[in-house]
Amino acid sequence: MMDGKSLGIGIILVLLFTGPITLTWSQEDDVPAFGGPGSTGAQLNEDSQESKPLLRLNFMDRALAPWFSFKNKVNRSIGLSFGLDYSVVLMGASDSYGAAQQGSAGGIFRFFTNWTFFGLDSGNTGSLVFKVESRHRLGFDTPPQMFGLLNLGYHGITAGPYGAYSDSTFGITNLYWSQRTLKGRLNFVVGVVDATDYIDIYALINPWTHFLNLAFLTSPTIPAPNQGLGFAVGAAASENIYIVAGLADANGNAQQAGFDTFFSNHEYFYHIELGWISSFERRYLDNVHITAWYADEKTVVDPVEAGWGISISAAYFIDDKWLPFLRGGFSSGGGALLEASISTGVGYHFSESNDVAGIGFNLGSSSDSGKMDQFTSELFYRIQLSENLAITPDIQVVINPANNPDQSVIGIFGVRGRLSL
Repeated sequence: MMDGKSLGIGIILVLLFTGPITLTWSQEDDVPAFGGPGSTGAQLNEDSQESKPLLRLNFMDRALAPWFSFKNKVNRSIGLSFGLDYSVVLMGASDSYGAAQQGSAGGIFRFFTNWTFFGLDSGNTGSLVFKVESRHRLGFDTPPQMFGLLNLGYHGITAGPYGAYSDSTFGITNLYWSQRTLKGRLNFVVGVVDATDYIDIYALINPWTHFLNLAFLTSPTIPAPNQGLGFAVGAAASENIYIVAGLADANGNAQQAGFDTFFSNHEYFYHIELGWISSFERRYLDNVHITAWYADEKTVVDPVEAGWGISISAAYFIDDKWLPFLRGGFSSGGGALLEASISTGVGYHFSESNDVAGIGFNLGSSSDSGKMDQFTSELFYRIQLSENLAITPDIQVVINPANNPDQSVIGIFGVRGRLSL
């Protein structure tokens, strides 16, 4: 049987003839009412939008036309939308930490579905959401996710989810029921969830299409657990005010069902968020919120003390092009990566091509008093090469890496590719 790494290498060969996907800045009715841009429903919606690529590869469009026609027919017939993608990240650095390698590469294959069983006419839909992933290294010892932390002395995550499963190739990252009620004003999900789909959301949080560094994704002061059993509830208190709250297994593991840890250990991660949006349609784009969280003490694997924290975020989409943002957070215990963090920056949407660029700046402080504060910046430009392929050059600069006092500045150069089908 072909494992995820072999499958990834095969898809890389396809990437050589095509390129990653585009960002669509609008939301459709089938997008989860409070899930973020990286959630399964939102990703399926984005991938279904027509793009305006740099290269119009007619032979590729013609070859894939029957596939997308089949997908549309299935969706219209039984309410099942599905997709698959492969993302690859390559990274290099201006310096390494000790004898560590100065390069890293990793890939992720995903298959995801959203099966709506009822409620399409009323808007009170009930859906089963499923996603399976293979995360793997490609040729280097350290995956891109941990490249900065292990190889460069950077106290942070350089490439969001681009890690590697250690025990087996695949992991189930979504398997939950999603229910919309009151025509989308009250919603809940329950099952195997990814807490980062619902916490501290804004338009540039999607690691598959936007920033790579965790400093500009979910706040590094929030110790969100890995995917596991949990639930979340979202409610519209008014046209402009929303509330999201949830609970997740603090010992979540995408490669295990998690029933033992959820029901026996009773170690949970809790979150609640109060936010303002200009309208439901622009809930990712014009969004100001405050998020509070609490994490129980963890004893299952590596002991982690209980903790709590607060994060704030503000973003506003100007002229349908510019998205300035300001985000910050503080944590006390709980195993958060940083004790304090503040990030700012701006995204830019190229309306003619659907390309997206962004630049961000972060100042982070570790809970270890012996470590210096470190400054992180990131610049990316996602280029839609073809209808289903995009490529994203990425530059990160770290000043005063907290775990590497011998270096004052480290440059990290990367490229991300994503093929969606």
